[in-house]
Amino acid sequence: MIGAGVVGLAIARALASAGHEVMVLERHDGIGRETSGRSSEVIHAGLYYPSGSLRAKLCTAGRDLLYAFAAENGVPHVRYGKLVVATGKGELARLDALSRTAEANGVADVVRLGEADVRSLEPEVSAVAALFSPSTGVIDSHALMVALEGHLRARGGDVVLNTEVRNLSARSDGLFEIEALSAGQPMTLTARNLVIAAGLGATKLGRMLAAGSRYQPPETYPARGHYYVIEGRVPFRHLVYPLPEAAWLGLHLTLDVAGRAKFGPDLEWCGRSGAAEDTSFDGQGGERLACFEREIRRYWPGLPDGALAPGYVGIRPKIYRNGEPAADFAIHGEREHGIARLVALYGIESPGLTSSLAIGEHVAALFRG
Repeated sequence: MIGAGVVGLAIARALASAGHEVMVLERHDGIGRETSGRSSEVIHAGLYYPSGSLRAKLCTAGRDLLYAFAAENGVPHVRYGKLVVATGKGELARLDALSRTAEANGVADVVRLGEADVRSLEPEVSAVAALFSPSTGVIDSHALMVALEGHLRARGGDVVLNTEVRNLSARSDGLFEIEALSAGQPMTLTARNLVIAAGLGATKLGRMLAAGSRYQPPETYPARGHYYVIEGRVPFRHLVYPLPEAAWLGLHLTLDVAGRAKFGPDLEWCGRSGAAEDTSFDGQGGERLACFEREIRRYWPGLPDGALAPGYVGIRPKIYRNGEPAADFAIHGEREHGIARLVALYGIESPGLTSSLAIGEHVAALFRG
């Protein structure tokens, strides 16, 4: 299989557990070097996603699997709980709609809070109402990926780093042929089964196998997201999210497993050449910082001047354009592309981390079927 992010490693673990011989090819010099290592690290409860979608089903199933896996394997995680806040009366209808979506997704522990209830939980938060999700938490994503890789290796699997796939083909004898450059040296492998879990590179790889057929892989539209951080402790015990706007969850406050705060991400569609892999922090001051401060002060009026410092940038592999409705996860098997024993995944962004173990089980079941 191709791709050693959190989703690829979860799939590899599930396949190895099912008795498959698994080798994961990763173009970078370490696991999780793209989207997986540059996220909010949030374990989502499943509030946002359309009922019946893969996102909704795999998020709620993956949430429970992830908490259990983290506890069993010593992966640092904290079930902080989350407040989704309405900062004005004009947002109450949207808050009610979000509550109905959560209920439709089977998230039964969400509680509606009034202004006084919000203040009792988080005195620094300004909101007229909120939804409280006690099942939301955070996890150390790198420790999670190390644990998944350990499970894979314990079952005889392997991760081969510094290996970039240059060409894929389905041969007449039923095997897949994989041409790659590994540590600068050309190599050719064959495989009976193939999984493409390459995130930002998935569309390019899918097109190699789709050449000459009617199947067209979903186009990937990368989007950058900046995070600012605050040095030292902040006066919060829970995650705080504004109400989502279309496909964007807003500039939210999250805490990592050590209690450090970060804010973001914003949403910057990658329109310029090279931006799709550019993780440099763009705009340490100026309009970007002003936008962050303005949006954060909607729910935290007490944000001190000059408190925000540049953090990091993540890039998400979206499969919809700016202005379009958010697309569901695309997990394509033979029914979609007509190629036996191939599963290709596209657009696995948030809640991909939360869903990772459930995605692994889903893909393993496709090979059993």
